[in-house]
Amino acid sequence: MTEISRCVACGGGTVAPDGHCWDCGTAQPAFRSHVELTTDAGAAGVSDRGLRRAVNADAMALSRAGAWTVGVVCDGVSMSPRSERAAQVAADAGAATTIALLRAGALPETALAEGAIRAGRAVTALAGSLQGSGPGRPRDAPAQDAPACTYVAGVAARDGVWACWVGDSRAYWLPGEGVATAMTEDDTGEHEALSAWLGADAGRPEPRIRSYRPSTPGLLLLCTDGLWRHFPDASALRDQARAGALRGRAPAGSGRAPGDDLPGRAGSGAPGAARALVDHALAAGGQDNITALLLPAGPRSRPG
Repeated sequence: MTEISRCVACGGGTVAPDGHCWDCGTAQPAFRSHVELTTDAGAAGVSDRGLRRAVNADAMALSRAGAWTVGVVCDGVSMSPRSERAAQVAADAGAATTIALLRAGALPETALAEGAIRAGRAVTALAGSLQGSGPGRPRDAPAQDAPACTYVAGVAARDGVWACWVGDSRAYWLPGEGVATAMTEDDTGEHEALSAWLGADAGRPEPRIRSYRPSTPGLLLLCTDGLWRHFPDASALRDQARAGALRGRAPAGSGRAPGDDLPGRAGSGAPGAARALVDHALAAGGQDNITALLLPAGPRSRPG
């Protein structure tokens, strides 16, 4: 038995296996409505459509090679066509490029910069595929109508964390002990309008990169504005992540070292922390798509 679904936008096209209409390219409401990713190293991500949007235009990718864990989070620009597709191709291209270069011996800064460049090219290539793809859309449609997205990528290891970004998706360092802090600065102008993004109409965006050498275990958080707008500061993010990570953990006196119950230890509660962050944003209204990706990093705590 083969089930044939019709597009909710154009009404005539059938839906491809990836959740898009074959004719007009529109993502269907169920596509990526809720996605969770994990790795055996303890990294985890949750992306949710939210309560008000028909389509989840956030996307994430997660890769691991040896000591390196790489994550990418992208947020499709809502006014651009196929923004959900732009976000996914950017996340996939950025993660694949970054992890491949790290495997080849590149420095994290080099790998992240090239990953952002390749992600931008992947999104730009979507503009050509859209020419003439929609009802009444001319084949010479301007670049201003091109798919677009923001971009934030992170590399996590025992000896450091690195973040690379274009736009207003953010990276935070959330330590088990100490001060939580934002690692990125939004690329925005007046009225919080984006001043940098990925896409055919983006010009030549310059990805920025920052690094940090943690002295304690913690989590590198990559997230979209649908998450961070519901938290007043980095400390609030850390507290919510900690609460989620500790749910169901072994009680005090169980023989674990004190640091073992802190977010950031490999095999700890990063999945619970990511869910707790997203759940908080949903409870606060969930007006936008919401994505939280957490990468454990820093020195591992020693058994007591």
